[in-house]
Amino acid sequence: MHPTRQGLIAMIGLFATAAAAQGGDGHAPPTFERDVRAIFKTYCLDCHGGGSQLKGKLDLRLARTARRGGKTGPAVVPGHPDESPLLDRVRDGEMPPGEKKLTSDQADLIARWIAAGAKTLRDEPDSLPPGIDITPEERAFWAFQPVRRPEPPAVAPEDAARVRTPIDAFLLAELRHQGAAFAPEADRTTLLRRAAFDLIGLPPSPVEIAAFLNDRRPGAYERAVDRLLDSPHYGERWARHWLDVAGYADSDGDGSQDTPRPYAYRYRDYVVRAFNADRPLDRFIVEQLAGDELVPRPWSNLKPDQAELLAATGFLRMAADGTSSGAPDPALASNQVVADTLKIVGSTFWGLTVGCAQCHDHKYDPIPQVDYYRLRAVFEPALDPSHWRRPTQRLVSLATDADRARSAAIEAEAQKLEKALAPRVARSLDEALEKELTKFPAAMRGQLRDARKTPEAKRTAEQKQLLASNPSVNISEGVLYQYNPGAADDLKKERAKIAAVRAKKPVEDFVSVLDELPGQIPATHVFYRGDHRQPTTAVAPGDLTIAAPPGKRFEIAGKDPTLPTSGRRLAYARHLVDGRHPLVGRVLVNRIWMHHFGRGLVESAGDFGALGTRPTHPELLDWLATELVRQGWSLKRMHRLIVTSSAYRQSSRRTSAGDTALDAWYARYPVRRLDAEALRDRVLFTSGRLDPTLHGRPVPVVEDAVGQVNAAGNSPRRSLYLEVRRTRPVSLLAAFDAPAMAVNCDRRTPSTSAPQSLMLMNSDFVLDHAKAMAARVRSEAPRTSGGKPDPDAMLDRAWTLAYQRPITADERALARAFLKAQRNEMARTNTPGDRELAALADLCQQLLTSNEFLYVD
Repeated sequence: MHPTRQGLIAMIGLFATAAAAQGGDGHAPPTFERDVRAIFKTYCLDCHGGGSQLKGKLDLRLARTARRGGKTGPAVVPGHPDESPLLDRVRDGEMPPGEKKLTSDQADLIARWIAAGAKTLRDEPDSLPPGIDITPEERAFWAFQPVRRPEPPAVAPEDAARVRTPIDAFLLAELRHQGAAFAPEADRTTLLRRAAFDLIGLPPSPVEIAAFLNDRRPGAYERAVDRLLDSPHYGERWARHWLDVAGYADSDGDGSQDTPRPYAYRYRDYVVRAFNADRPLDRFIVEQLAGDELVPRPWSNLKPDQAELLAATGFLRMAADGTSSGAPDPALASNQVVADTLKIVGSTFWGLTVGCAQCHDHKYDPIPQVDYYRLRAVFEPALDPSHWRRPTQRLVSLATDADRARSAAIEAEAQKLEKALAPRVARSLDEALEKELTKFPAAMRGQLRDARKTPEAKRTAEQKQLLASNPSVNISEGVLYQYNPGAADDLKKERAKIAAVRAKKPVEDFVSVLDELPGQIPATHVFYRGDHRQPTTAVAPGDLTIAAPPGKRFEIAGKDPTLPTSGRRLAYARHLVDGRHPLVGRVLVNRIWMHHFGRGLVESAGDFGALGTRPTHPELLDWLATELVRQGWSLKRMHRLIVTSSAYRQSSRRTSAGDTALDAWYARYPVRRLDAEALRDRVLFTSGRLDPTLHGRPVPVVEDAVGQVNAAGNSPRRSLYLEVRRTRPVSLLAAFDAPAMAVNCDRRTPSTSAPQSLMLMNSDFVLDHAKAMAARVRSEAPRTSGGKPDPDAMLDRAWTLAYQRPITADERALARAFLKAQRNEMARTNTPGDRELAALADLCQQLLTSNEFLYVD
């Protein structure tokens, strides 16, 4: 085994979670640090050591204090489990209180520890600071170790031809250890289709496939990859992945109202542009966490690049915001926004469930509660519940002085027209008034006339009452047609001219921004049990203690004197991407890997902690993390590295039923179902309806008569551009596991369910696009000598569009039989319309809903 791997596995084994500790190691006697402390931390320390008070005066943070016990005497008697009150109360279910109890395996492990003498690995300190400390075992956990660059392992001579990149060397070394090797390479069409879906989320066109297959020069595949990376659709595809972890939504999630976010799309477009430009990921992260602190104030006459930086901070505005339309408890709602934002930041960059430390020290990971509030202090100057700003108060105008000057000039022109029109309006209204007054007694006419012509602010109480009792004399332009239709039409035309002039005004646009109010830096306090109504000690901003060696935790001192704001987020963002953080690089490359292979090297992409999965290839993960920095944080270079590897180019076919056991070791390429957006986009692409326009406001979503939600007007825009309403998800996308953004989504979990099949069989979207595909096939197929579409050519075209491959002889026979049966059935039932086209549409629906269409191999 490779020595680096041995070291990493040893570090992984040092930290035993509560789950792993259930059975002990089965050989060495249990010890407090390795086996028991994790159980106590999970179940006991909230009351017995982790809080400000010790219940029963019992402290279980050390084996020594457990032996000493509390008010009732020793809790643990070394060598005598049956005489240890702690074990009795655990087994009786009396402790811990509540529903969450230790398992029998955990209780047995504690019993074995006591029976073996309640031993420790080392001498314990005389005293501990308040709270739960971080132990050497916790620091030794793999995810908190510094990232070091391992050397790729040597490979056997027979494997040398399969090693195209260092990735292959790492994977082959482990495969050989498992007694296996890479699968054969996939065929060229499969490779191009796989790379296209991975990099741009769309299938290659027939022209692109033909060009690739005809290119027999060395490096043809690499050139095809470069063309895909240069495609503007690349940014759209990978933006979708990033928007998942960012929790992107076009609505605020404020209950059933779910107020739209009209400018959230600017953040989405920023991500697309950043990926297409291959903006280095370190810069990309800094811009999202602190783009506002990179734009000099005041924010007027913003340049496009400055507006982009402000839009980037939309990352920190993605959490649901219950204050949007007013909340019954604004303080509670605003604090929830802060908490959800930290969850998004945590799973995106640290790969940790930091939210667990909001109320108490994290039960599984070494994250003290005070660390959570140090992190909160980084962001609280911009997300300050004591000076909360609702979404509409976080908008920055993009109008320039030139725009405002032009608007003023246009308004002045409109006012001139209004002034010129005013006498005609008054004359027409006076004439109408006189006509209306003839309906009243002569004695009332003068009073009504005077009341109507008196300015509203100067009317007496009697006049107001008189007009209220006789509303028909309140004549306006809106009712003028009842008295003088000709005059009313003339005035409408003049009003239309004035409106046309005003329509020339530049539209004032806005960008939603996360920023601080200069000079306003709130104090951040630890909340007792996470309750915002019970602040305790104040804390300074800083990073997680575990993310640095002992005594070297990153902290932010004071205010940045070069900025009008605190500068905390900018300093913290730069710290995260300095290349030395133990989590950021690993989390990022793991997510990139996951989207190429369907699973991460760490399968729990948003949880690198004790409850997450361990890396299958820890040395490869670290090599990739260091390579990301070496490659200048270029995402496109990392894509190229991965998709040109032999591991990525493997066939997905199994050679035997037992091959599934080797899937975790990448002995073949995994067959993967298209995600929801790629499936919808593939349908649009295949039918010929896909609108490739980039960027812009989202397409509204609407609910039809049967409750299905789809794009308004059956829009053919790419799925990325459909409005993401938290309370109104697009039905097709939801059926195929598009996430509901309660907070965010660090990994989609594919499902197989009956509603998916029903959606493909019955949804108007699929049926409509099957008809469109049929019309496309018929129009693009060559004609016979009689001028009609050639039947076999139509089948050829249908298979090429749907599957990017030729039709086989068996498929052609089945397709012919299907079309004949459909035509016969339509003749039997006397179905009206073009039966040939209808039968072809039925065939196209079968293609669009087949496994070969839904999956990529």
